[in-house]
Amino acid sequence: MASSRKWARFISSIASFTYFSLVIFQVPLFRVPCRTGTCKSPLQVTSSQLIASEFFPEPVVKALLYPGAVAASVLKKKALPSYNDLLKSYDSIHVKEVRAAMDLKRIEVLAGSYFMVAGALMSLIKPVRMSFFGALLVTWGLYSEVFPRKAAYIYSDKAIRIYPMMILAIVSAFSSMRKDLRKIIHICKKCRSKAKLV
Repeated sequence: MASSRKWARFISSIASFTYFSLVIFQVPLFRVPCRTGTCKSPLQVTSSQLIASEFFPEPVVKALLYPGAVAASVLKKKALPSYNDLLKSYDSIHVKEVRAAMDLKRIEVLAGSYFMVAGALMSLIKPVRMSFFGALLVTWGLYSEVFPRKAAYIYSDKAIRIYPMMILAIVSAFSSMRKDLRKIIHICKKCRSKAKLV
């Protein structure tokens, strides 16, 4: 039992860090139209909504966006972005003028993105089921949007897409749930010991 706890703690900590990195560094997980044009990560969807609603002050939103902006500039070998002009690079200046109907049309993606970002931040303290639930909600929202469409829409420039990294986000969100992971490891050990007896 003790070894299953150790394994669960080890796997959960790696999965939590992976999930946190995917969300905070804004690794492209999907592609969806949003208030800023096209959003490719849950943090971009969430930040555009937070700026438009003025629920959080802009410095808080900038602090959330900055690690991803730095990571993108390092990968593209560009100069580090200015903290003051950060919202310009994300086209978030005129986000308040865009109609809210765009977000309400994809409410599952918006709500799931909120859950994913909150789950990633909370995973620094303790992994929560919110991350997994948010990832599933976003996937369901995007899938229900793409599936009924014709192939011509799917392959257009404004297409809604789910990138392969979304699978890693779902797996890491699930693997970060320590109690559930411990139960799975314990069940697997019981099955293996029964198989050895047979």
